[in-house]
Amino acid sequence: MDSPVPPRPSEPRPRHRDRHGRGMRGPVAPPQVPLSASRADTFRDLVQDSVERLERRWPQLAEVDFMVLDVPVAAEDSVPLGSALSAAKGRPAQIVVYRRPVEIRTKGRDERALLVHEVVVEQVAELLGLSPESVDPRYGQD
Repeated sequence: MDSPVPPRPSEPRPRHRDRHGRGMRGPVAPPQVPLSASRADTFRDLVQDSVERLERRWPQLAEVDFMVLDVPVAAEDSVPLGSALSAAKGRPAQIVVYRRPVEIRTKGRDERALLVHEVVVEQVAELLGLSPESVDPRYGQD
């Protein structure tokens, strides 16, 4: 007698959650909504906002490369939040803000934005050879 049920395959079949077309059809949020932005993108936006705020007062910052890296490359006794490199032959000046050390030291978006701005101001001051208060008069007041 023949069995109407075919034998089970030896490998398990992949499970599908989209039975009968009732699953998600697209992303949860459109790209314009902050929900779809990653933490790295949000952090990069905070750095960019701070740079734009300083460029109005210091137009020479347009020639400086601002970068965001996750962590510092070399391990030191203390973990830096940012670094500044002067211009060299064939390379413009660079200011780097390290994302993970800043995120670890802050609790919320507002606190993170303040710390990012302080780090950018301190690095610009170091690069220009000025005090942070002369780069941004509101430094340390927020």
